[in-house]
Amino acid sequence: MEKRIYPAPIDAISSPKPFVQQSFTDAMEAVHALKELYARNTTFLRDSFTALAKDGDSHRRYRAFYPEIGVTTASHTQVDSRQAYGHMPLPGHYATTITRPDLFESYLVEQLTLIMRNHGVPVTVSESETPIPLHFAFVEGTHVDGSIADRIRRPIRDLFDVPDLDGTDDHIANGTFENLPGYPRPLAPFTAQRVDYSLHRLSHYTATAPVHFQNFVLFTNYQFYIDEFCTYARDLMAKGGGGYDEFVEPGHVVTKAGETRPGNGAILSRMPQMPAYHLKKSDHGGITMVNIGIGPSNAKTITDHIAVLRPHAWVMLGHCAGLRNTQALGDYVLAHAYVREDHVLDDDLPVWIPIPPLAEIQVALQEAVAEVTGLSGYDLKRIMRTGTVATIDNRNWELRDQRGPVQRLSQSRAIALDMESATIAANGFRFRVPYGTLLCVSDKPLHGELKLPGMATEFYKRQVAQHLSIGIRAMEKLAEMPMERLHSRKLRSFSETAFQ
Repeated sequence: MEKRIYPAPIDAISSPKPFVQQSFTDAMEAVHALKELYARNTTFLRDSFTALAKDGDSHRRYRAFYPEIGVTTASHTQVDSRQAYGHMPLPGHYATTITRPDLFESYLVEQLTLIMRNHGVPVTVSESETPIPLHFAFVEGTHVDGSIADRIRRPIRDLFDVPDLDGTDDHIANGTFENLPGYPRPLAPFTAQRVDYSLHRLSHYTATAPVHFQNFVLFTNYQFYIDEFCTYARDLMAKGGGGYDEFVEPGHVVTKAGETRPGNGAILSRMPQMPAYHLKKSDHGGITMVNIGIGPSNAKTITDHIAVLRPHAWVMLGHCAGLRNTQALGDYVLAHAYVREDHVLDDDLPVWIPIPPLAEIQVALQEAVAEVTGLSGYDLKRIMRTGTVATIDNRNWELRDQRGPVQRLSQSRAIALDMESATIAANGFRFRVPYGTLLCVSDKPLHGELKLPGMATEFYKRQVAQHLSIGIRAMEKLAEMPMERLHSRKLRSFSETAFQ
């Protein structure tokens, strides 16, 4: 019988030199310290992993910790009541772990500046007690030779920390987090490990790095819209950019302003599940468009992950079933309320919670429709209705007993039905991301009005370009708006994090 050889036990933990807590009254200096600490600790993990390839074994465990931002306030502070974020609701100590401070630099500077201004207190930078999983130390731009893992004779979990799903959740954002005595209250809606989890998922699902995502996001459920967006963006780049800097496609294909073709990257032979396209401006002020495909599951998945980037707005542009006899194919529907029969968010956001319309988004979308179509006032009602949109999780609901769904749709006063809009709006509400929906009626199943093949071709050719132009114009309007006005107090609960 072959003798089994067991590796020697782990006898020590190797970590970078302990970081001494520092206090700052300048947000830029605090973020600089976060960047240095994060870079040092992730470099340590990557270098330790690479060094193991030399002999394939170690008696040591390698560990480094996420940076942490902390702030303490001893009194109730009167702040500008118009502000939706940037202040702590109660006296006490607040903290959050931080990842990728290079990616979130502008966001962190803004949040910390507001806190310092509103409370007149410094912030501290320290090492947290949360280890950085080895997997998350390899950010985009870093590379690991796959053969290294094959040469390591111990399970990776014996030597490094790995992602801990028990501590990666949405309790803070969901408002179900219970603060234990003696522990700091949360300063931000997401912990570092929750953010890292989503950043890696984004790259996987969209085939573009998180760094390319812009603060204004359009979602669509049809490739036609993506094709039109690419045509528009490439033409814009060829003409000098029109205020945008570059256009990034899946596979990191980059076309810069003034260029007629990509300067780097390679067109993918096989697209990811939800490809993303980025019309970029400085400081992430441009537009990202994502083809989420069909269904509420995809809609929840992608918004779960994009939410950690803290975008300023996301809007659904897609097709829907018109439910009123007075609607015509090609009419627009501006969602003012939602019926949620998607079920994917029932555990996180109960269906009895109302999803309110946000005035800033609604006005921007309506004004964009008016500008692009040339209609206004009462004439605008000929092609656009504002009302309730229902989202369902069964695409073939018409093939079942229709009496139940039709009765509920009628009682809700719904004017349109799709499979994504309520999910996107509900997740926007849940994650405090301003949201909206503008749909185009593509069929009327309750009235037997479906597109014939020739009609469909002409319909898509005509309506998609106009619909996309409306969406882009609406996003540009929102980008011109002061962000403190766009981020509505409607999305804030009784006890909120100071970070937006």
